[in-house]
Amino acid sequence: MQEKENVLRILKETKEAMKQDDTLALKSLSNQTINTASLTQDPDNIAVAVIIYSLGKVLERHQYQEFKGWGEFYDSVINSINHSIKDLESGGEKDVGQDIETITKEIEKLSGKLKTYVQDVFWKARINKASKIYEHGISMEKTAKLLGITLYELASYTGQARIEDVPLENTMDVKRRIKLVEEFFK
Repeated sequence: MQEKENVLRILKETKEAMKQDDTLALKSLSNQTINTASLTQDPDNIAVAVIIYSLGKVLERHQYQEFKGWGEFYDSVINSINHSIKDLESGGEKDVGQDIETITKEIEKLSGKLKTYVQDVFWKARINKASKIYEHGISMEKTAKLLGITLYELASYTGQARIEDVPLENTMDVKRRIKLVEEFFK
């Protein structure tokens, strides 16, 4: 795992954010992780980003917490995060991937609507994080492969951006555009 100290900090803050039901903090932590994941293209960093973002999305849907199996799922997630923290602190970076995989396996143990809903959140989170990595300049093909999604899924998601999603500070004013065109034809 690359950027061990950063991931360790993020996991510790994730645990606290989960205990406080702070979904905004979880999304922020996921975004911090995705920046590292984009630079390193490390699968474990990417998995951490997806898991944290997914947990934020699941926690903000308070109705999920009333479904059968929620308590066991939540406890298992906290336990896996604790294991990841201990592994990183003791130099067992290679074991973090297994800890993250435990969270995915816990989803399979869920039943009924909760399982369907949580699986859907985690799947959409993978696509969302893939688009964020793609925005950092990683090729669409490589990004899709890193996150285990299809090129079609990634292209469909990234193609949904609307013009109002583009920040105004990233556009050129009319005078600059005219000057650019004039220079182009000189």
